[in-house]
Amino acid sequence: MASLVTARFQEWSEGLDPHQSLISVFEHIRDIPFSLAVPMTDPITAPEQILELRKGSCGPKHYLLADMYRRLGFEVVFATFSFHWDDPDLQYPQELRRLATDLPVSYHLACRVKIMNRWVLVDATWDRPLKLAGFPVNEHWDGRSDMRCAVKPLGSGVRAGFYETASTELRQSDHEPEFRHPDGEQDHENATDRVRFCHEKTVKQTSDEIERIHRFHCGFETWLASIRR
Repeated sequence: MASLVTARFQEWSEGLDPHQSLISVFEHIRDIPFSLAVPMTDPITAPEQILELRKGSCGPKHYLLADMYRRLGFEVVFATFSFHWDDPDLQYPQELRRLATDLPVSYHLACRVKIMNRWVLVDATWDRPLKLAGFPVNEHWDGRSDMRCAVKPLGSGVRAGFYETASTELRQSDHEPEFRHPDGEQDHENATDRVRFCHEKTVKQTSDEIERIHRFHCGFETWLASIRR
């Protein structure tokens, strides 16, 4: 019996050429409702889990996207961006804004995909209904251009400015992705490196910080549900 990932990949790419499939896969994954309710940190099981649950955060979304893009024959690396949840562009309720201001640094996951000899930023994080609350939803993608990052990376006051840095310059070694690391972007050639990186960054969080993160996640989930009604 085919896995759910295989079944959805066939469904989303059937009858399409590779370029059209890039767009179709992105749109389907983007439209999976974003959710922080269920942790899916294992990159091996996360692609199946997010399809079963029909919701998930940036991690499982981009593990799934990388899996499907590699099936299409594209090179993919994982891109991590450090950020704060207290984004002034988001129309947080007052209490949620208060919780967001008191959180430690978080680590967002997107993908860099090699398209036409460029490493393109692909970010499928926010589903379309969230645009109503100021979320930077990526729509009308042409399958070639860099997308907006779902978060404002630390060191960059905007969501743009670093998307022009993808280049075709030769790598320093066979293991180095062919682009620079702007605005603190950390790139990982495989999911294991990404998991290790996040563990090293968060392992020293205090019990108080973990409790604050939990309260924010609960409030955030309730708010997203209200936006989608």
